[in-house]
Amino acid sequence: MRVVLQRVSEASVTVNGEVVGSIAKGLLILVGFEEADADNDIDWMVNKLCSLRVFDDNDGVMNLSITEVGGEFLVVSQFTLHAKTKKGNRPSYIKAARPEVAIPLYHQLIDKLRRQSQLTVNEGIFGAKMLVDLKNDGPVTLIIDTKNKD
Repeated sequence: MRVVLQRVSEASVTVNGEVVGSIAKGLLILVGFEEADADNDIDWMVNKLCSLRVFDDNDGVMNLSITEVGGEFLVVSQFTLHAKTKKGNRPSYIKAARPEVAIPLYHQLIDKLRRQSQLTVNEGIFGAKMLVDLKNDGPVTLIIDTKNKD
């Protein structure tokens, strides 16, 4: 599982002209799954997302987690995070999980984020053409991959 995390002052997802999810201060989570992802990847990622200290303390140092600042999550599926671009000019998505694998993992990630963080977790619509609007705060952007835990 690969995540691009962005600290935001606000973010929203629109599908067919309708806002389907929005947050104020928090983390926008773009997530892509691969066939080999499993429950332990979900658990590890949820722990990481809830514990990462990417919010400023009173001294302006990134020293606080999303749970400590009472932020919100916006989770958006993005299979293109597993694009292979080494050969040619057209990305290959062969490593991205097919919907029958990715959809349950997507919902599992959201459910565990809600339970563990006790914070608001909004979401996009899996597989839909989405328009993501955000104000990246910092900017702070991190890439986290469960296959590179070290």
